[in-house]
Amino acid sequence: MKIALLGYGKMGKTIEKIAIERGHQVVLKADEHTDLSTLKEAEVAIDFSVPTAAVGNITSCFNAGVPVVSGTTGWLSEYDQVIQQCKTLNGSFIYASNFSLGVNLFFELNKKLARMMSPVEGYDITMEEIHHTQKLDAPSGTAITLAEGIIEEHKEKTQWSLEERGKDSITIDAKRIDQVPGTHTVTYTSQVDDLMIRHTAHNRQGFALGAVVAAEWLHNKKGVFTMKDVLGLS
Repeated sequence: MKIALLGYGKMGKTIEKIAIERGHQVVLKADEHTDLSTLKEAEVAIDFSVPTAAVGNITSCFNAGVPVVSGTTGWLSEYDQVIQQCKTLNGSFIYASNFSLGVNLFFELNKKLARMMSPVEGYDITMEEIHHTQKLDAPSGTAITLAEGIIEEHKEKTQWSLEERGKDSITIDAKRIDQVPGTHTVTYTSQVDDLMIRHTAHNRQGFALGAVVAAEWLHNKKGVFTMKDVLGLS
């Protein structure tokens, strides 16, 4: 495939390396100020830019008829409008807060555990997420996805917060430590025990590989999809 990389930072460079190893060609490497007039040369685009550029990048892909995979977080207040635009223009789109194949399996494990714990009394739910100091948003998109998964399945939890808010809230502790690719821990705590699940990324390779796999899957498809579709978990 011919791939356009929208965002050419550390993740973009890692994606480029994996894409080339898998036999693809990178035809565009764009930063926030790049002219996207050559976007139509690509068969699929992968967006790992910045929140202020993401919506413009995605829209440009829809207008050019190029399927787009986006892993940029921090722009989701405009998500519904983007999805509507994709449908109006008969586009192709996958968004994920985290493209790691392991993390997406972790999302499903998290929801299943929340479903199992929902009828059990006496457990509080907290979350810790740790990322590198260049991470722009807090909590991470991955942490928000985990929290939303719990809220969907657990009868007691209705919100998440970076501060302690009470019995119906999941408290997220967002830490920024240099050189940490990403660690997410969900803990159920009672007076008698703790139950914990954790995903630890060792490097960016897993995120980049998942994005390329998603782009391969999206090629020649129309519609709005998720990593559950890519992994056959829907």
